[in-house]
Parts: sequence; C-alpha cells; structure tokens
Amino acid sequence: MNTTVIVFLLVYLGLLIGRLPWLSLDRTGVALLGAIVLLATGTVTLEQAGEAVHVPTLALLFSFMVLSAQLRQAGFFDWVTRRVGTAALSPPVLLLPVIVVSGVLAAVFSNDIVCLAMAPVLIDVCLRRGLDPVPYLLGLACAANVGSALTLIGNPQNMLIAQLLTLDFTSYLLTAAPVVIVGLLLVWAVLAGLYAGRWQLPPGAGAAPPAPGVPLDRLQTGKGLTVAGVLMLAFLFTDWPLELVALTGAGVLLLSRRMHSRQTLGLVDWQVLVLFIGLFIVNHALQLTPVPDRSVAMLATYGVDITSVGWLFGVTVVLSNLVSNVPAVMLLLPYAEHPLAGVVLALASTLAGNLLIVGSIANIIVVEIAARQGIIISWRTHARTGVLVTLLSLLIAAGWIAWLLRS
Repeated sequence: MNTTVIVFLLVYLGLLIGRLPWLSLDRTGVALLGAIVLLATGTVTLEQAGEAVHVPTLALLFSFMVLSAQLRQAGFFDWVTRRVGTAALSPPVLLLPVIVVSGVLAAVFSNDIVCLAMAPVLIDVCLRRGLDPVPYLLGLACAANVGSALTLIGNPQNMLIAQLLTLDFTSYLLTAAPVVIVGLLLVWAVLAGLYAGRWQLPPGAGAAPPAPGVPLDRLQTGKGLTVAGVLMLAFLFTDWPLELVALTGAGVLLLSRRMHSRQTLGLVDWQVLVLFIGLFIVNHALQLTPVPDRSVAMLATYGVDITSVGWLFGVTVVLSNLVSNVPAVMLLLPYAEHPLAGVVLALASTLAGNLLIVGSIANIIVVEIAARQGIIISWRTHARTGVLVTLLSLLIAAGWIAWLLRS
C-alpha cells in the first residue's frame, strides 16, 4: 500500500505543478511514469492494468480526434474562422458570433481542437482589421470551455463520465443546454464590459501574422461534416454504443484516396490518450487500497459527504483547478452515486476550467499560440475575464442543478 500511496501522491503533485522537480516530464510523462513504477514493482499486475484501462473511453476519444483531424486538414476550421472574423460587424458585436461559433464547434469537435485550429486564424483576422486580438482570444478560450459542456463528447472528461456512468446523450444535452446558453452569453457580456472602448490596436502596433491558413477542400470538408452529422443523429436517436458508432465513423474517414492515414493519425493527440492510460492505472491502484474509503469516512466526520450533490459540485470545482479536470473527474467518479452526479461532474469540472490559464488545456493552447505571434496574455489578463466568467457560470449551474433537485 505504501508504494501505491507514494506513487499516487507524486503523480498528483506532478499534475498540480505541471512537472516533477529536476525532471523533464510533463503531466503525461508523470502519469505514465507512475503507471510504469506500479507495474515494475509488482504493485499492479499487467492483468489489473488491463482491467483498469477503460477501452471504450479511449476509443471514443480517438475517434473524435480522427474526425477533428479530417476537418483540420480540409481547412474547415480556417474557413469558418475567417468567415466569422471578416463579417461587417462592429468590434463588440463581432465578438458574439466568435463566441457562439467556437462554443458550438467545441460541443462537437472538442474544446482543445477548436482552440488549436481557430486561434492562429483569429489572430490574423484581428490584426488585419486593426483589432486587439486579446479579447477575441479570451472569448474563444472561454466559449470553447463553456460550449464543450453542452454534450458528452465536447471534452475528454465528459466522454469519461458518459462512458463510466452510462449517461444518455440526449437527456444530458437537454439538461446542460440552459446552463451553456446562458454561459456563452455571460462570456460575451463580461468581455464586452471589460473591453468597452478598447477594441482597436494602438497606431503602429501589431504582430507578425501567422503562416497562411489551410485552403478549404470542399469535398473532404463535406465528408467530415457528413460523418459528424450521422454520428450526432445516432447519438441523439439511438441507443447504440457511442464508442462503436464513433469508431465506425473514424474508419470511414480513414478510407481516403487523398488524405494519407499517416497525416491524419499524426494529428491525433496521443499525449492525451497516454495521460488517460496512466491515470486509469494509478487511480485503479489506489482504489485497491483502503485509503479512499478511509478518506471519505474521515471527511464525513467533518460533515463533508462527497456523494451528495452539493459537496460533489464544490469538491469538483476545487480539484479541477488543482490537478486539472480529467484527473479530478477520475478521482471523484467512484463517488458519483446520485442520479444527477454525472451532470454535476460534467458541468462543474468543465466550467471551472475558465478560472485560470492552467485550469484548461484549451486556455494554455490559446495563450501559447498568441505568444508565438508576439501577443502576450498574462495570467492577470486572463484572470480578469476568467474569474468573472467562472464564478457567474458556476452560479448559474448551481442554481439550475438546485432547481432540478427540487423538481
């Protein structure tokens, strides 16, 4: 048990600070190394590790990475961003379609992918119009996070929750929709208020535009969107397993005469898949010890019952900002006993990601892409928007869940 606890604590310390001291390991490397130590010491057998890894979740994640890769290569995200960004609208009004489009796309294609694909093009569009890209980039990141909460495929933690708690796709969408719609409007209202009168770049200011975008391939875009549409219809109106339907769609996309599978698979985020595998093994090892039950019992003596909706909501928010939302959800899933626990975990972990830059990979992606173009988004700049958006959206979510509990 001692080995398991030590490895677990070190892994989650690495997740908290983003690395382990004196080692060139990121969060994925830390989780993978932890799993390797448990296997090498015999603390976890290969058979137990195999049982711990939830293959349907990995299959669902992989399938949508392939779908997103198809549309990135086809230039779909570039085309959408430029169409929105070049609309003849005033700066504050222009922010609204940027937020709506990024939120809707994130609900289907994942928040991280949307930010990765849209941010460089959005910067280019803003610079060409003489607009400060910062409020639009903040809108992109915040809206992608909020929008991804709409569906059970919008982000990795929602996919995990959907698979392990066997949630109904349509029921969850209808339950989450009011919170997400209001949340997207809140993102716009907060940014419109904070940046009122400060939309334009100073004369002579600017940054080098990014490399030319990907030209639109209508045939490949049509193929990708058709598969996406069929998948959504299957999720909404059938009870077929999500992962098998999604894998079938991915297989169809890989059958191509123009897009080489090597290029498509090269855009799959293998780091995220490896992170999931490592955390599955590390968390499973801890569940084999009496530590989780003892910890829950100890918390109960202080009046903290994490199986209740209220405490689960609060603990999810805190943990999501300490160790990131995916590890937080993995830790809390064994205690998701209430019928609304899945909704609570999905909404709280996703909306909490807007608080600070490190709260969401989507935030980090946008900030890093901006920095490469000479546009600095400091943690203070992000926090001025992120804290307000997070607190208000979580308040809306908490109120909605409280109403659901009473109805």
